[in-house]
Amino acid sequence: MSDVTPVPVAESKSPPVGEVGREHRLPQGALGLLDISAATMANVAPAMSFYFGFGFLAFTAGVASPLTILAAGVAIAFLANTLSEFAKVIPSTGGFITFVGKTFGPTSAVTTALLAGLGYITAMASVIAISGGFLTIILKYYFGWNVPWGIFTVLLCAAAVAMMIRGVSISTRVAGTFFGFELVVLVIVAIASIVKHASHLSATPFEPSHITNGFSGLAAGFPLAIYLFIGWENSAALAEETDNPRRNVPRAVFLSVGVMVVSYLLFAYSTVVGFGYNVKSLSGAAIPFISVAHSTIGLFVLFAYLAGMTSTLGALIAGTNSQARLVFNSGREGLLPSWVGRVDPGRRTPVHAIFTFVGISLAIIGGWAAFDAAQGKHLQLNPVNFFAESSTLGTILVLLVYLAANLALPFFIHKNKPDSFNPVKHGVLPILGAASIVVPLYYLSKPGQVSPYNWYPYVALVILVLSILYAMSLTRRDPTLAERVGSIVADE
Repeated sequence: MSDVTPVPVAESKSPPVGEVGREHRLPQGALGLLDISAATMANVAPAMSFYFGFGFLAFTAGVASPLTILAAGVAIAFLANTLSEFAKVIPSTGGFITFVGKTFGPTSAVTTALLAGLGYITAMASVIAISGGFLTIILKYYFGWNVPWGIFTVLLCAAAVAMMIRGVSISTRVAGTFFGFELVVLVIVAIASIVKHASHLSATPFEPSHITNGFSGLAAGFPLAIYLFIGWENSAALAEETDNPRRNVPRAVFLSVGVMVVSYLLFAYSTVVGFGYNVKSLSGAAIPFISVAHSTIGLFVLFAYLAGMTSTLGALIAGTNSQARLVFNSGREGLLPSWVGRVDPGRRTPVHAIFTFVGISLAIIGGWAAFDAAQGKHLQLNPVNFFAESSTLGTILVLLVYLAANLALPFFIHKNKPDSFNPVKHGVLPILGAASIVVPLYYLSKPGQVSPYNWYPYVALVILVLSILYAMSLTRRDPTLAERVGSIVADE
């Protein structure tokens, strides 16, 4: 057991109104370090993220686009430090919502709950859509079938939800297995590409002088590089179901981030090499890594397609599992409607939160499709385009949560654990983490972007303002809310 002592319980033992007690606790100790690490990396979904993101990243940053990934990895490491330091003191299923709320009060907790919930739900809508979309791509390529992707999306989503309701252990291990398969395939293809082009290898992709437009090119691609890592915080929401969360959650966070940084650098380098350092050709390919697989492993490219498929399914299961638990905990503590904070009495899974999370995601997909049709853009929503659009909007909201958490850490530690305050871990690193978030927020919000990206900053601003107003209203109506924020500690 870690020697880090918990936050004094006198301030947090007041039970949540309406949903108190062990009957609404998740099964403690059901998962180990490897379980939550694999689930976290499955949520990151390197195949899915890299397949549909690297082409544009290379177009933005150029031949040295791997450096953009490295810069994003460093930024994520700063965030990982913040999450880990919070988890050592007060591990909670509420994750960043609990951490921000325990620092700045109940209004900030409710605001963060709404921003995080809507951000993750919107981003997950992109994963749900691409799961059916990618299966349609595979079947059309190999068999010439042209089945509407929406049918597959609903079927795959229903199967994933059924698995999640059965229990966290089985769903987490299935997601981990999917991740293991995709990682092996990606590594094999990457190594095959490097071996095939061994005579033309160089350090060019890691030389700053080859970044298109210098720092501005790196910064412009930085938001997308950050998105490649979204899901790195997965393990925090599984804290209540994790054995020894004060030790294992921080370990899982850093292990996952480390593995993903190294993996992405390998995939990026092998892809740039596979295209002969030709950025125009690379960025023009539908799925650059699949093109590399075609040229290196031939008929076995089917495995690369399957890796993309298992990646989307792994992200769907692992992402919904963790992110729905943030919604669940917010309901359990009274930050959101209490009915989403209930568990199935037999399986101990947050069924209401899972249905709510997935239901709203599907509604976003349907609403987006209807809006596009009304605008005369196209009769059928393109899942690949929707993936980029909805994930970008969701990322803006999630980045606001990351920013708030980094700003909160120094105050939280100084307030609750003043004797353990470390100027570097609790001061310098979270400030650097906050600064690294400002860059993608700026580039995602700056004027002059094409539609629909140009109105995303206004949507995010409206959501932020409405969330704050709702939070202020709720805390005025319920003065006991402050006592309930973070009242359920994972290992107590």
